[in-house]
Amino acid sequence: MAIEAARYEAEQAAVQLNQHLQGGGSLVPVPAAGLALDAGETAYADVACGVARWYATDVIRPPRTGYYEDHPSFGRRWVPNRRLDARRRQQAEAEAQACWRDHCHGRVVLTSDGLRILSDQTAAWLLFDHALLTSITVAPARHELTVSYSVCAPVLLSGLAVPWLAVALPFLSPATPVYLEN
Repeated sequence: MAIEAARYEAEQAAVQLNQHLQGGGSLVPVPAAGLALDAGETAYADVACGVARWYATDVIRPPRTGYYEDHPSFGRRWVPNRRLDARRRQQAEAEAQACWRDHCHGRVVLTSDGLRILSDQTAAWLLFDHALLTSITVAPARHELTVSYSVCAPVLLSGLAVPWLAVALPFLSPATPVYLEN
């Protein structure tokens, strides 16, 4: 029940922010400890989110399979297992297809210039500028936000902060198209 209450509160915060912004209000700056902001850059949110990236990988071809056979006429020879090789090759190709990868938790700071993400797997901030945004896709039922950029793989943000970010991000980048998923 506590999770449902937290989700409800997160959605209500997003509704209130939307009403505030549509009424002519603006985002309120927040401190972002540990993040060096550029001159003129302002932080508006400092939240924890799940983070993932969408990309494909190289196919890692498995070694060929088979067995040695002691043939009475030909002697010892290698007999390939073509069926197993084909199945393992198809599996490797399927695993290399584009999908959400590098799932981790991260600290997300929304600034006037872009998203700043510090994942729990790295020690460096990843910078995603609003100027490079090509689309924003919101899945409110799953509390997911996908931001696509012209120069890199899309980023998936998930968690209770997503409804609020889904309202604030289009406000900071109004020219970016926003899509709604079910």
